[in-house]
Amino acid sequence: MTSASEPTAASPAHARPEPDIEESVEAAGPEGNPAIIGLPTFLAGSIALGLVLTGYVPAAAVGASIPIILAANGIGQLISAIWAARLAQNAVASIFGIFAGFWISYALLVLGLTHNWYGITTADVVGTQKLFLLSWLIVIVLLTLVSLRLPVVFTLLFLLVDLALLFVFLGTANASTGEVKTGGYLVFAFCVVGAYLFADAYSAATGGKSLPLGRAILT
Repeated sequence: MTSASEPTAASPAHARPEPDIEESVEAAGPEGNPAIIGLPTFLAGSIALGLVLTGYVPAAAVGASIPIILAANGIGQLISAIWAARLAQNAVASIFGIFAGFWISYALLVLGLTHNWYGITTADVVGTQKLFLLSWLIVIVLLTLVSLRLPVVFTLLFLLVDLALLFVFLGTANASTGEVKTGGYLVFAFCVVGAYLFADAYSAATGGKSLPLGRAILT
C-alpha cells in the first residue's frame, strides 16, 4: 500500500499537471482585433461612396465606387465578422456582419439596376432604391439603439450613418441633388469617426495606448 505522496503506476513521478487554461491562452499571445481589417476597409468604400454622392463623378457613373465597395468593403467586413465570431466577440461580429450585408447588397443593387439583372422597369428604379435605403435605414437605426452600451463614439458613428441614409433616401424620393449631396457630406463625417476608431485599434495593436472613446450612454 502506497502513501498519497508516493508515485504509482497511474501517476508516475515524471508526470506533470495539466497547464491551466488561462495560462495556455496567455502563452499563446493576444487574440487580435478584427477592427484593424474591418475599419480601413469600411473607410475605403465609404470615401468612394461619399465622392459619388457629392458629385465627384457624374451621376451616370454611379458604378464607379462598386469595385472598392464590393472587393474592399464587402469582403473586408465579412472577414472581420468571421474573425470576431471566432473570438466570441459577438457584438463586434454583429456590427461587421451587418455592414458586410449593407455593402454587398448595395453593390448588387447598383450592378443589378445598371445591367437589368432583376427585370425592374425604368419607372420602378426610384422605388427600388427607396426600398433599399429605407430597409437599411431601419436596420441601422435599430443597431444604433441596441449599441448604446458601447462607448459613445460608436453611437456617434451609427447616428451619422443613420443621417446619411436618411438624406440619401429623401434626396432619392424628392429627386433632390442637394439632399443627396448632404448625405454624401454626412458619409465623410462618419468616415472621420471611423478613422478615429481605426487609429485607436492600430495604436493598441502596435503596443500603444488606446484612444479615449467616451462613456456609454447606457451602463
